[in-house]
Amino acid sequence: MEDIRHLLQLITRRFGFLNKNCCSVGGVDVSLIQSHILYEIDRQHHPSMQQIADTLGMDITTFSRQVQSLIRKKLVKKSASDQDRRVYILELTTEGKFVAAAIDKQVQDDLTQIFSHMNEFEKETVIRSLKLLNACMEKTGVCCN
Repeated sequence: MEDIRHLLQLITRRFGFLNKNCCSVGGVDVSLIQSHILYEIDRQHHPSMQQIADTLGMDITTFSRQVQSLIRKKLVKKSASDQDRRVYILELTTEGKFVAAAIDKQVQDDLTQIFSHMNEFEKETVIRSLKLLNACMEKTGVCCN
């Protein structure tokens, strides 16, 4: 059996997941975790801080520091919920939407480039296999929480 850990390590490095900053958009540097936060805020409709922290599997203290950094960069707005003033709602600013869209486009372009080296069957096989791997990881509950 192939060394699966080595293969996953290589993929991690090739995607740049270990880089301090994953992207720079309009002179704004964004870390990998910050790009995940922007993605989830954009994907969910007016999520609370706790919802995004839970989605990303982060403790709220670490998450709060990252959100504060995104607020300082003027990418995210945080406001108290109308229903419960103890709950904070997150929203992308106009600049945050621009940065999130630029990151998404870059990721899509990278994936298009990667998949351009595959025929349709290979592409479908990889996508199906990634979905299967993700579903099995979700079921085990022992890794990547």
